[in-house]
Amino acid sequence: MAGREGTRRVILSVDLAARRLGLRPGTPVAKAQALHPDLVIMDADPDGDRAGLERLALWFQHRIAPIVAPDPPDGIVLDTTGADHLHGGEAIMLENMITRLKESGITARAAIADTWGAAHALARYDRGRITIVPPGEMAAVIADLPIEALRLPVDIIDGLHGLGVSRIGPLAGMPRAPLALRFGPDVARRLDQAFGRQAEAIVPVRLQAPVQVSRNFAEPISAAETIARYITKLVPPLCAGLEEREQGVRRLDLLLHRVDSRTEAVRVATAMPVRDVRRLTRLLCDRIETIDPGFGIERMVLTASLAEPILHRQGVSALIEEEEADVSDLIDTLANRVGTQALYRFAPVESDVPERAVCRVPALAPEEAREWPDHWPRPTRLLPRPEPIQTMAVLPDHPPVFFIWRGIRRRIRCADGPERMFGEWWKGDAELTTVRDYFRVEDTSGETFWVYRTGDGEHGETGSQGWFLHGLFE
Repeated sequence: MAGREGTRRVILSVDLAARRLGLRPGTPVAKAQALHPDLVIMDADPDGDRAGLERLALWFQHRIAPIVAPDPPDGIVLDTTGADHLHGGEAIMLENMITRLKESGITARAAIADTWGAAHALARYDRGRITIVPPGEMAAVIADLPIEALRLPVDIIDGLHGLGVSRIGPLAGMPRAPLALRFGPDVARRLDQAFGRQAEAIVPVRLQAPVQVSRNFAEPISAAETIARYITKLVPPLCAGLEEREQGVRRLDLLLHRVDSRTEAVRVATAMPVRDVRRLTRLLCDRIETIDPGFGIERMVLTASLAEPILHRQGVSALIEEEEADVSDLIDTLANRVGTQALYRFAPVESDVPERAVCRVPALAPEEAREWPDHWPRPTRLLPRPEPIQTMAVLPDHPPVFFIWRGIRRRIRCADGPERMFGEWWKGDAELTTVRDYFRVEDTSGETFWVYRTGDGEHGETGSQGWFLHGLFE
């Protein structure tokens, strides 16, 4: 990408192939073209890039955490405090984020640290694809990073290199007065922000006009009872605003602005659109214990970050049928305590391969038209992974005479099968000739098992001919 810096037209960003040719941001375009005549140069679009970052930040805000902002020119910054448990923890959350971006054609790296400055530096200059810095270890981790990670202007970076300083650790140990005299206040400010000595507020990106209510306090508050009291005062006007739009909240964000310029965030989610005052108040109050008020909270902002229309259903007559029990309140309570990833139900998938014939869906996901297959019996318990067994079969199409599983020898009394399953050839070449023969077997103690052989028992290209136990009938 090329653009203008003053009167010069210079390269602003390069891909990996151009970097291998020795090209760097700041190189004049004329020089780059003279060295490499076949070089492909595209005009930069800063406004388009900025708009794309804002859209990406909104996408993260809907799915990950309430406090999200663009980190130009190529990043997103999130404050995931109070929201990471909803995604299975920090490591799983980062892995899911990077995977979703990769599926969209975006290669990304992610880092979690105590400060915005440290996370910015690690995401761009650490070698790992995912970096998670434990609390209190940030200073040691970023000390060896290059000074370019501090978000300093190019002229200051060049000046520090002229002094022989290339790493953050040695720079942090230098006297502040000479640095400020020569380079101004930026060096000390960026160091303090990276090491957490100076607060750096993240101003979250917002969709246009969400339903939002706020409360300012003349005196900072910090007691849990006081926070709960003001939550009960904020929820009713929020629900009134949702009622005017005929909407219910699916995701509710409570931002608590502290006197030290830090922001605490509480996010609760609901399985269905809700605008019940008591229910939303209880969900928020259950999360008060996760709030660190610091030296006090001076402002509270409650935002319906995700709202959806509420579909009004006609009441069911007691003369026709009983109305279904509403368990959405219980599901919301459990999901906000243990995380949405830990609360699910199983749904059938159109596949003959047993481990692919089931998937996890949200607890209140609408019922689909698919039904569980009933042409062959299926075990009530399917093992997470098929476990190998030692066995012997008289003929290729006969069930085993006995099998040894987990050190216990079991003699077969009766059996049913085989049920032959073929690989799904459209998923990969490896499944073009794959075959499994399943048997339902009962041992002499009356226990029933689901076992299979990989292959047809005769041709090696159909499988290894090994035997596995895949499920139990209970």
